[in-house]
Amino acid sequence: MELRKHEERSISPAIPDEWFVPKVRDHKESEAVVRPSLSYWKDSWHRLMKNKLAMAGLFFLVLLALLAIFGPMFSPYTVETQKLTQQNLPPSSKYWFGTDDLGRDVFTRTCYGARISLFVGLMAALIDFLIGVVYGGIAGYKGGKTDNLMMRFVEILYGLPYLLVVILVMVVIGPGLTTIILALSITGWVGMARIVRGQVLQIKNYEFVLASQTFGTKTARIIRKNLLPNTMGPIIVQMTLTIPSAIFAEAFLSFIGLGIQAPHASWGVMANDGLSTILSGYWWRLFFPTLFISLTMFAFNVLGDGLQDALDPKLRR
Repeated sequence: MELRKHEERSISPAIPDEWFVPKVRDHKESEAVVRPSLSYWKDSWHRLMKNKLAMAGLFFLVLLALLAIFGPMFSPYTVETQKLTQQNLPPSSKYWFGTDDLGRDVFTRTCYGARISLFVGLMAALIDFLIGVVYGGIAGYKGGKTDNLMMRFVEILYGLPYLLVVILVMVVIGPGLTTIILALSITGWVGMARIVRGQVLQIKNYEFVLASQTFGTKTARIIRKNLLPNTMGPIIVQMTLTIPSAIFAEAFLSFIGLGIQAPHASWGVMANDGLSTILSGYWWRLFFPTLFISLTMFAFNVLGDGLQDALDPKLRR
């Protein structure tokens, strides 16, 4: 049989050699075999990009950040410029968002309000991250009496009325941006601490952590190198949900007069000023600050939900 096949090949050289070799796999299948597997973060990013609602929220937040940074540069007015002859003008080509009762440009003040809201939200999330991750990581890793004692303290802080804490801080320090951030930070980190503690309690019994303990690695290094990198998914999700809560808290406190004070611009202050004039037909003064508050909170929430689905290892394929 082999001699006959050799003779056929010698007699009929026009016959392709592919007839006498095993059929190879499809090109795409071969590429799939040799293609390297995606890392956890790359796979999470690809999964997030498939979530159109979460990507729309991320796109809006990027635009909001650009508006807060560069928006006032495109306006010829400052946040405190008053023109009493231009009071309560509706939106137009000259005043994109209209003017208020002092003739100030609502668009410029909205951009500055975005700066304050994003700054408060990011600072609150950063403080929650620094305090909550360290506190929850130590409590979860140590366990036992240390964990019980630390978590009892967390429960005491969690039980404090939020508004009472804010009012007490306002009385001692006085209203302002620093006071808001401090008030949000006193009890805001307890949720992060609880999440990190729960994650660490699960991970600390894994083989790679036990191996590090066997080799005598210090506790701080184990938490920093082994535990925290494996809890970053829930931490990032919690941070994206902390930011809108802080933004709404700042707007609410400014709305009731306990937050940002005039002449500084804040979405809460603008909403409070616009509420009293809504019956007079000056709808734009209330519409734009409340619109940005709603869209910002919605964008952060849908982004947080998308990140939760993308970073969940159980959903990876």
